[in-house]
Amino acid sequence: MSGVDYGVLTPVWAGGAAPERSGDEAFVAAMLRVELAWVQVQSQAGLCSQADLDAVQAVADVARYDLAQLAAKTPDGANALIPLLGMMRALLAADGAPAGAGTALHRGATSQDIIDTALMLLLHDGVQAVLQSLHRTASGLADLAAAHRDTVCIARSLTQHALPTTFGYKAACWLSAVLGAAKNLEQLRGHLPLQFGGAVGTLASLEQHLAGRTEITATTGQLSQRLADRLDLASPATPWHSNRLPIMQAGSALGAAIAALGTFGADVLTASRPEIGEITEPREAGKGGSSAMPQKQNPVHSLLLRSAALNAPGHVATLYTAAGTAVDERPDGAWHAEWPALRELLRLAIGSSEHAAILATGMSINTDALTRNLKLGGDAVLSERLATVLGPVVAGGKPAIQRLVLQSLTEGGSLRELLRASTDQQLLSDELLDELLDPAGYLGAAGRFTDNVLAEYSAWKETWQSQR
Repeated sequence: MSGVDYGVLTPVWAGGAAPERSGDEAFVAAMLRVELAWVQVQSQAGLCSQADLDAVQAVADVARYDLAQLAAKTPDGANALIPLLGMMRALLAADGAPAGAGTALHRGATSQDIIDTALMLLLHDGVQAVLQSLHRTASGLADLAAAHRDTVCIARSLTQHALPTTFGYKAACWLSAVLGAAKNLEQLRGHLPLQFGGAVGTLASLEQHLAGRTEITATTGQLSQRLADRLDLASPATPWHSNRLPIMQAGSALGAAIAALGTFGADVLTASRPEIGEITEPREAGKGGSSAMPQKQNPVHSLLLRSAALNAPGHVATLYTAAGTAVDERPDGAWHAEWPALRELLRLAIGSSEHAAILATGMSINTDALTRNLKLGGDAVLSERLATVLGPVVAGGKPAIQRLVLQSLTEGGSLRELLRASTDQQLLSDELLDELLDPAGYLGAAGRFTDNVLAEYSAWKETWQSQR
């Protein structure tokens, strides 16, 4: 039986880009890429020959390795790099490689250098996939915000009808969160750091080797910089083997993106309930069906966004716990706990952003339902406005208005009629009463805020396009 994880129990990311971007094969390929890049740097600096480099390049192909066998050997050293190095050296010998190839391979490095850097490479590629989906999500939400900028609907507070708003502003709020999450991920991706410090972060072995090679002019700092450049990673001033901030920052940025999309999904789930009916997920062949009830069209995209948002915080907490309990120059277990947590966060972010893009660009808005649900609250949804405008001029002030609102709610009477009967015509004309009870007249700065978010999106989109 195959041991491959296809994601049968994790439908958030199954079937999408996550397995390819973050699976075992991708991680092993990333470790091989780091090892090869280091030999390439050495070859350029004169620390090994071209023949050595060619030999290492030949064994830096993930297709040459039995990943099930590699995984089975991983517990022997508590990480995957140790058995991988053994396999690489065995292949070098089988290929008849020069002795220098085995010497150059992994020279001066340690397991943590390769594993931490490989994780940064996974994040570099995986976050790019997330960003691409977030751009599609943002595009769909921006279209909704613009199209429904002035579509009046009810805002809900603590599950109850609150005040009038616009659907465009609701979409703009989702968009604002997506923009913030995406910008965090862009900043993260631009600063993912190389980890290269040797056994305890001092590069002592490499320093010693260079001291004996007077013909080599490059310093360990220069070699580290060249390695970072080759891998398209940042080159920190010092190794971060005992400083787990890069891992926590990555987990936080991924978790924030998942949470932003979870809020979007949760709102859609609520609005798509048949008795509310304001939003309908895109109709897609083969999706959303029930195994027992043919009439059902389940909101699969939004529920998967919510699933990811419920799942992610535990993984973020694991990263923070591991960082807070890390000890010595290489933690005894805390470092190991980071790997599955970080990878699952990356998978959830890739998967949820894919579903969000489909949802944002394909969902339908039922404006009739928006109007119907707004009317359900009656005139009472304007009570804040009534109290503000009429409180200073009617007998009894705001408390009197509040009593009339409560009376209309408890006795089922019309607030309009109660106000008309209890307020002098000279103080409250029919025309003014109509104006005060018009939901479209009490939207505050919703339009301006929507425009602000759309302007922010346009600037962000233009920057993204200019960098591609």
